[in-house]
Amino acid sequence: MSNVSILHRCSCALVLLTAAFFGFMGTASAAVSPWHDNAFTSVRLVAAQSGVGGADDESPLRFGLEFRMAENWKIYWRSPGDAGYPPTIDWNRSLNVASANLAWPAPMRFSVLGLETFGYEKTVIFPLMVVPVESGKAVRLSASIDYLTCSDICVPEQASVSLDLPAVGGGITDNAHDISRFVAQVPRDGAAHGLRIGNPVFAPGDPPNLLVVAQRVSGLLFKQPDLYVEGPERLSFGKPLVSLHDGGRAATFRVPVFAAKQDDLALTGEAVTLTLVDGMRNAEATLDIRAATSADSTISGGFSLTILAIAFLGGLILNLMPCVLPVLGMKLAGLVNTPGAGRAAIRRGFLATAAGIIFAFVLLAVALAGLKLGGATIGWGIQFQQPVFLAFMAVVVTVFACNLWGLFDIRLPAFASMLGGLPKSGGETSLFGHFVTGIFATLLATPCSAPFLGTAVGFALARGWQEMIVIFIAIGIGLATPYLTVAGIPGLAGLLPKPGRWMMPFRRLLALALAGTAVWLLSVMMASVGVTITLVIGSVLTVAVALIALRCVAARPQALSGLATALLVAAIGLAVWDSGDGADTASKTDDSGLWQPFAPRAIAGLVAAGHTVIVDVTADWCLTCKVNKSVAFGNPDVERALDRRSVTSMVADWTLPDPAVTAYLVSFERYGIPFNAVYGPGAPDGIVLPELLRPGDILDALDRADGIADRPVSETRNTI
Repeated sequence: MSNVSILHRCSCALVLLTAAFFGFMGTASAAVSPWHDNAFTSVRLVAAQSGVGGADDESPLRFGLEFRMAENWKIYWRSPGDAGYPPTIDWNRSLNVASANLAWPAPMRFSVLGLETFGYEKTVIFPLMVVPVESGKAVRLSASIDYLTCSDICVPEQASVSLDLPAVGGGITDNAHDISRFVAQVPRDGAAHGLRIGNPVFAPGDPPNLLVVAQRVSGLLFKQPDLYVEGPERLSFGKPLVSLHDGGRAATFRVPVFAAKQDDLALTGEAVTLTLVDGMRNAEATLDIRAATSADSTISGGFSLTILAIAFLGGLILNLMPCVLPVLGMKLAGLVNTPGAGRAAIRRGFLATAAGIIFAFVLLAVALAGLKLGGATIGWGIQFQQPVFLAFMAVVVTVFACNLWGLFDIRLPAFASMLGGLPKSGGETSLFGHFVTGIFATLLATPCSAPFLGTAVGFALARGWQEMIVIFIAIGIGLATPYLTVAGIPGLAGLLPKPGRWMMPFRRLLALALAGTAVWLLSVMMASVGVTITLVIGSVLTVAVALIALRCVAARPQALSGLATALLVAAIGLAVWDSGDGADTASKTDDSGLWQPFAPRAIAGLVAAGHTVIVDVTADWCLTCKVNKSVAFGNPDVERALDRRSVTSMVADWTLPDPAVTAYLVSFERYGIPFNAVYGPGAPDGIVLPELLRPGDILDALDRADGIADRPVSETRNTI
């Protein structure tokens, strides 16, 4: 045997004996290596056990390779993206090590000037599974590492670290928890997190895209999902455009694909590795790319026909909401008041109203897209948070009410008749008047949230301006459908009752409904500007109505009864406003103290303690919220359930702009209200409820959130 071989064996034996000695002495230092410090990073090895363990223990040893980076510095993932390179490790200096398998925790995305890179910042531990050559004997794990660290500049670095584990011992160290924490971040098949990734679809275009649909199969919702694609070296992949659907239970990723040559884009049948990350939840799958079929054609266009159908249905149902019904009543009154109108006139009038609706939705989409590009907060109905808009709408609604009451029948100014959408004294209403009526219907519709509407609006506001405009047009067409139907079949107008004495009571009933709308608008405004200013505006409106009415009385004494009724309604409204703060106290507190102020940071702690939390996002201007409050939350069974269970009921008031409430809605990809979610041990990420609530929806969600069917009902109510 050569002298070199003898010396090598002796050195190995010395190392192992030294490791065994320190392990026998029980030193904690055997669980970590010294830090190797470079200019912007530090590297070390850590172990989850203090020793190798018994000779019969053949399970792999758990180590971790830990990097700590200076502020704003990063290292790279196994697939670095458009630049950089991952750490490479040489284990050849290790002793009694058959293999060391390194796992890669899910990365984060860094986007700079259109370049996409993937990696880690601050701290990362790469889990290692080390298999000894001989079980039960001491191990030395030695790593020589080449890596790149980047901030504004990039610096190649090297590090050498070694860690000895003695043969004896094997107890759990303080490092075991940290290693396990990063083991949980290593993407696997997604079953543990309730995630499923579908096969990617190749969609030709400029650029071409990979379309990937991911689903939540555990009832949880996506929040901010991202997708990393690893494929053939000849390809690069851009940042995916993400759209959520099915209430946040599914996500579609549209990933741009780039190649140097057109021939390189023949991808059908090739395998790619897809890594899905959504917060602490992740999944990974290697799947074959398939060609697009007719079923995928709608997805490749950026959004599916399903979303457009949902948007259309949401707009159609919006006609039945209390916000819009007064406008439909006005149109009916206009038809009844012009019994001799021909088919052509009816068709033109209703087409003009439909055009006004669609035009208003386009304006809304453009305005919201502009606000979004400017970094402002956007949402459905946010204009009702502005006092100037509320005052303007109150004035317009009052003019409408007066017109329906008949106060403008004598020498009515042309502008007033156009606003009313009703006939002038000379005959047919102008087309512009019908057009303005459509715009008015849209403005009144925005505080309402009908079934399907929340999904469509949320999808639209999360996308680019082109998709936003198309989806808003679909909503507008849905809202305009009754008008388009009458325009297409003018004979439907003949089904209305013939003119008669019943017309005046009907018009006055509609006028009272609009007057109530004006009172509601002013009550909402009180949350913004206070009681005093609101009373001043309300008084000015009352005086204006009185002056107009007195002018009419001079020519028509019979209008005196109308004046008296209008003043009575105004007086009752003012008395109601003056009796309290004007806010919708039922939506914020109640006599029983059941509802508490919104505290989003407390939700996780309450759920961890085994409690159930229900959140109601509402506003004074949201009529659908008030319906839910009365029909669903006001149900005796629901009240008993909220009161008797270990439930915390939180109310988030969005009457005025509130960044905390807005951020909460955006976390669910929602931009409008009503919004309700239930949390609990069985639903830590929350169960989103429908826009229009039924008592059963709340009770079912509470049961699902509890997670334990036979859990005893608590007689106490949790408080924050």
